[in-house]
Amino acid sequence: MSPTGSVPHQVQQVAVLGTGAWGTTFAAVMAHAGRQVTMWGRNATTCEDIAERHRNERYLPGIVLPDGVTARTDLAAVVAGAELLAVAVPSQQVRAVLEPVAGLLSPDAVVVSLMKGVELGTDARMSQVLAESLGIDVGRVAVVSGPNLAREIATRQPTATVVASSNLETAARAALACAGPYFRPYTNTDVVGVELGGVVKNVIALAVGIAQGRGFGDNTKATIITRGLAETARLGVALGAEPETFAGLAGMGDLVATCASPLSRNHTLGAHIGSGMSLEAAIEATGGTAEGVKSCSSVLDLAGRVGVDMPITRAVVAVLHQGLPVDVMAEALLSRPHKAEGD
Repeated sequence: MSPTGSVPHQVQQVAVLGTGAWGTTFAAVMAHAGRQVTMWGRNATTCEDIAERHRNERYLPGIVLPDGVTARTDLAAVVAGAELLAVAVPSQQVRAVLEPVAGLLSPDAVVVSLMKGVELGTDARMSQVLAESLGIDVGRVAVVSGPNLAREIATRQPTATVVASSNLETAARAALACAGPYFRPYTNTDVVGVELGGVVKNVIALAVGIAQGRGFGDNTKATIITRGLAETARLGVALGAEPETFAGLAGMGDLVATCASPLSRNHTLGAHIGSGMSLEAAIEATGGTAEGVKSCSSVLDLAGRVGVDMPITRAVVAVLHQGLPVDVMAEALLSRPHKAEGD
């Protein structure tokens, strides 16, 4: 129901930009919810695979997509017909993809961010980048975040997520478009908290992966996850987020799933780094986009602007981009000044 008690307008025509694992999975979720979904991608072979064979063997091998999903490489045609536009491209490419087609978007279309990143150079969250790129009010943008590992959802394993927007009507429309028997969306208005939870958990997952690649066990993993949640919440509250968001699906839920699962690209890449690979070799071995590699620097910049201490994030940046050895990273984290846990 909408805030006024009426049933939100049901979206029928959906566009998904990006044919990676999560974009394709979310397209399938919405098709199973009764929507007609057209995907856009640059790779003609992948689009043909989706449109003609209902598969995306490059990113979701073995998964059969519903008949309601098709794909094409004509970005303008895909955007122009959409009542809901879901964006799942690498976060640093959003402006380049969307700005050329901003004028084609329907004036009442809802825009959904499936991305978990912070823009380099501006420190803008993805909802802000989408609104600016498309020239629309941020109240038309919703963000989706939660314990949503693409491969598990693609096999229709049950999960829940959060759909957040500053406008509850927008959140309700987006949630209705993806609600189904195995995918349960909850709505709220804490866009800042939901987005930051999704962004920082990738950085913490890198740290967990690095530790596991180095041979550390579950005690270390639990320590990094718990302290990682604490620094995520500190940053979120400083930027206006609601503290309770970080105890929910978009906070702890997403963090645990990403840090614990080998399906997480950030976790996997971190493990490669911890085992001794260079960043370039780890990226190649992981495949796909590990958003935390770039967004860790943006998160640290954002924290510096608001005076929030984020030692795990700082350590990840130092290992990935400043040449800090993994063993020195562990020593630095453990040698921090003693204090009360809640401080």
